[in-house]
Amino acid sequence: MAVMSVTVPAKARFGDVVKAYVALTKPRVVELLLVTTIPAMFLAAGGLPPWRLILVTLVGGFLAAGSANTFNCVWDADIDEIMRRTRRRPVPRHQVSTAAALVFGIVLGIAATLILGFGANWLSAILALAANAFYVFVYTMWLKRRTWQNTIWGGIAGCFPPLIGWTAVTGSVALAPFILFAIVFLWTPPHTWALAFRYKEDYAAADVPMLPVVRPAPKVSNQILAYTVATVLVSLALWPLTPTGLLYPIAAAVLGAVFIWEAVALWRRAHRGLEGAQLKAMRLFHWSNTYLALLFLAVAIDPLVF
Repeated sequence: MAVMSVTVPAKARFGDVVKAYVALTKPRVVELLLVTTIPAMFLAAGGLPPWRLILVTLVGGFLAAGSANTFNCVWDADIDEIMRRTRRRPVPRHQVSTAAALVFGIVLGIAATLILGFGANWLSAILALAANAFYVFVYTMWLKRRTWQNTIWGGIAGCFPPLIGWTAVTGSVALAPFILFAIVFLWTPPHTWALAFRYKEDYAAADVPMLPVVRPAPKVSNQILAYTVATVLVSLALWPLTPTGLLYPIAAAVLGAVFIWEAVALWRRAHRGLEGAQLKAMRLFHWSNTYLALLFLAVAIDPLVF
């Protein structure tokens, strides 16, 4: 009995530690990044890429993004402790020390670079490293606490996965991955600002100048609608500028129409003077996730069909 009383808590502690380190990588954010990586590989290959290359790119991409997110958790620990949405992250809860998290982030970054470099090619590894550095040094350390444009320019880091996926297959860059890059770039502001409406008070308490904090809802909705329309227009440009079949443009048009419809609905609610939960901004946030996932799914399926 004495042995069991010691062993069971030890296992529980080990499981908690593992969960804490995994949480540092922000797995849900990483999943979204990988959604834009693999379809770019299918488009680059004109079909199904080698399974080993897909696996290497997935693992390397996960570790690279996890490294950047870990550094973000360390730097933003003071903000995370204030905000309801983030206060249960491992560093604010002291589940992982700052020093341990830093070491973990460094190890992930090195592992990602080596895996992508030797498993795919060094261009993909360098792009992943550049995205990591941009997210940490430009967005996290410089932009996030200084300007409402943090989401616009900081979002560049999240646009690299299509480039990484494409170069993993081809070893070079082309117009197509840059169009995919632009889609993610333009999609990020309406996606993030819709979420920021939901946590406006949290951002204000943490003194983070997200657009819904520093601008009234009607002006924010204007920006959201403009970026949404731009996202859809650029997504449609992929068809005539790169070789795709009919599946992609049809999917892009239908998905884009719904995306714009939701943005217009939010714009109308904001201009009627509605605020808070009445804005229903999370409808646009959730649809933006679905939009991006289905759009890139069409990018992946199209070369398999046509």
